[in-house]
Amino acid sequence: MDKVIIAFFREEDADRIRRIALRAGCSVFAVCTSGAAVLQAADRLGDGIVVCGYRLKDMLYDHLYGMLEGRFEMILLASERVIEEGIPSGVKALQLPLQAQVLADMLEKTVLGRSERIPQRKRTVIRQRSPEERQLIEQAKTLLMERRGISEEEAHRYLQKTSMENGTNLPETASMILSLLKR
Repeated sequence: MDKVIIAFFREEDADRIRRIALRAGCSVFAVCTSGAAVLQAADRLGDGIVVCGYRLKDMLYDHLYGMLEGRFEMILLASERVIEEGIPSGVKALQLPLQAQVLADMLEKTVLGRSERIPQRKRTVIRQRSPEERQLIEQAKTLLMERRGISEEEAHRYLQKTSMENGTNLPETASMILSLLKR
């Protein structure tokens, strides 16, 4: 069965949903409380299903859905009001309070739908950065290493973390850091 990422603001809620997904036969890849953590897990996983609440610690579900770039199915667990206000097309919604069997059924249907659409999964092709983008990233790392007295690995991790938190790609983040630190 597809791998699932569970994402809720409160760890207790996430754990409750994780148990339901496991009973439904899903393989839970990660349990997260922030959108940044979901995106990191999604990058490692490639594709799958995200079951989440309306709000995470750092973003709302619709922002997260947009950042997943269509690689993941999303099942939103939310109040009637949130669902009535409208949700992005492609997001499946279940109204709270939730019965465990309803979520289990939705997970099963989603998994079956994915297997029919994607009979053989292909790994996502990672776009190669241009020489200009690589140079920009290297300049930002060098400046961070000089200014903060950190290693190249720490500078790279800082760039990645900042990129995830801001919802920008690495070259954009490097450019922002260069413009801020060169003042």
